[in-house]
Amino acid sequence: MSISVKSITKLYGNQKALDNVSFEISSGEIFGFLGPNGAGKSTMMRIITGFISPSSGKVLVNNLDILEKNIAVKKQIGYLPENNPLYLDMYVREYLYFIARLYNLRRKDAKSRTEEIITKTGLSSEQKKKIGELSKGYRQRVGLAQALIHNPSVLILDEPTSGLDPNQTIEIRNLITEVGKQKTVLLSTHIMQEVEAICDRVIIINNGKIVADNKKEDLQKNTSPGNHQTIIVEFNTTVSRDELLKIKGVSKVQGLKQYNWLIETDSSDDIRPEVFQFAVKHHLTVLSMQQKEMSLEQVFQLLTK
Repeated sequence: MSISVKSITKLYGNQKALDNVSFEISSGEIFGFLGPNGAGKSTMMRIITGFISPSSGKVLVNNLDILEKNIAVKKQIGYLPENNPLYLDMYVREYLYFIARLYNLRRKDAKSRTEEIITKTGLSSEQKKKIGELSKGYRQRVGLAQALIHNPSVLILDEPTSGLDPNQTIEIRNLITEVGKQKTVLLSTHIMQEVEAICDRVIIINNGKIVADNKKEDLQKNTSPGNHQTIIVEFNTTVSRDELLKIKGVSKVQGLKQYNWLIETDSSDDIRPEVFQFAVKHHLTVLSMQQKEMSLEQVFQLLTK
């Protein structure tokens, strides 16, 4: 495993920011780390990157203990923190070359790597500007570039597309997806579309505890409020909404496109047999019927209330 988090607890006085948190992330996996504000996400990332120490527990990065091999671990991690601290008086190219040299890249390698990463992160047009002159979106690109400059095996990204316009967001998402093929990526964000677009697996944390850990599609499929079901059904002809509401267990009916209906229940019982019986009784043909999975946003809201 690239990252192994074992029973991490973090105390600030009497407050538990993290409470016995454990998980593992494999190489080549893009891992979404979600939770409401104050849930403990940034604290966990700072522990993994070695900036703060846990109160108890252990973190291994590429089988190296973060407390025992702190410097060695940091060489293998690229980190973009949420507040993205940058040297605003430095020029973009100057800054990235400086960061490359901090990681002990030889002058020639640091220069070529700086050129490469400027191109990859779309900074070519801004490379001769001071960082303080850049828009928030371009500063975010510089932050991502410095996280990638030393070609780390593990990438920790806290809100990586914050402040980017839609086009820039798509470009950065594509870059993260490409990077994730060879690296371990731990991504924290509040943007559910981002998670749906690029993450393989999702952990949701609430009040310092893990409340969900699963593949993205399984999380949406298997999470249920326990007293609700939604199906989408298509008949071969027009159907009366009032008649559909008479089906046993149906609480809400909404017309979609022609002959398509969204049917909701207030029960976890499977409503599909009742719908088929309704179709037979009214001499209808069911062209399609499928259970509607909860969106990732709905899952998040359900687990973090």
